[in-house]
Amino acid sequence: MTRGAALTLLATLATAFLTACGNTDTTDSSGETTAVATTSQVGDLARAVAGDRADVRQILQPNSDPHEYEPRPSDVRAVTAADVVLRSGGDLDEWLDGVLENAGSDADVLTLIDVMTPRREGDGVDPHWWQNPRNAIRAMQAIRDALTRADPGGRTAYSANAASYIARLRALDRAIADCMDAIPSARRRLVTDHDALGYYADRYAIDVIGTVIPALSTQAQASAGEVARLVRTIRAAGVTTIFPEGSANPKLTRAIARDAGVRVGPALYADTLGPDGSAGETYIGALRFNTQALAAGFAGRQRRCQL
Repeated sequence: MTRGAALTLLATLATAFLTACGNTDTTDSSGETTAVATTSQVGDLARAVAGDRADVRQILQPNSDPHEYEPRPSDVRAVTAADVVLRSGGDLDEWLDGVLENAGSDADVLTLIDVMTPRREGDGVDPHWWQNPRNAIRAMQAIRDALTRADPGGRTAYSANAASYIARLRALDRAIADCMDAIPSARRRLVTDHDALGYYADRYAIDVIGTVIPALSTQAQASAGEVARLVRTIRAAGVTTIFPEGSANPKLTRAIARDAGVRVGPALYADTLGPDGSAGETYIGALRFNTQALAAGFAGRQRRCQL
């Protein structure tokens, strides 16, 4: 089903849902402030700010590729009942536009990429802002303010929760920088599935040699010529490990690694966090895991960082 067809179906189902509801109150029956987050990263940051004061409902589940998501009627219901809608921004969750239109919500909609200094790649804006913890700090502050506008009585709780988590993010940022600074710059050369780690690479002085899918979105495809050029580039740059991503099919990455004579590293958390119980179930956990995996790939398998 195309995205246009999916949105048409969504509109039909949403109309049926809203008609069936009649005058039923769509707010949370407990009176608790409700926020809807589009992606797993935004959901995790929002829960850290909300604590026990507000309810956070997350649309995308772990290991779901946000580039390919097709909205559902349940998403319309969630947004209809929301006080605050938190979207990541860029082309990552453009599908939310149709959900908002069909929900007819008057919720405060916060687009988090709007509070960042966006990274540009060619003619496009890189939507993967959360790969730099300093951007996550900006997101936390914006989420705190949005929840406070919806629930002024929770100001103290939201401020305290955000401050505590921001302190952890600042410590993590320093630890990642120390880890990467200890690796010679000539070895900090990265190849991943698609261009999702640009903010991380810019922050920690990593050279992105190439990507299996030469685009900011997983919806693009690499040509045979682009794959052949990437293999040559990997060999010429002395890259020893390339990294798949948890939400992408690793088949082509493995084939490129085989042709280039390099290792395939652990799957990174790029567009999504991992499921409960995984190393990447939280935002901080995902960045820790990625950093440990990259350090081992850059500097040798024995390299471990204190994070």
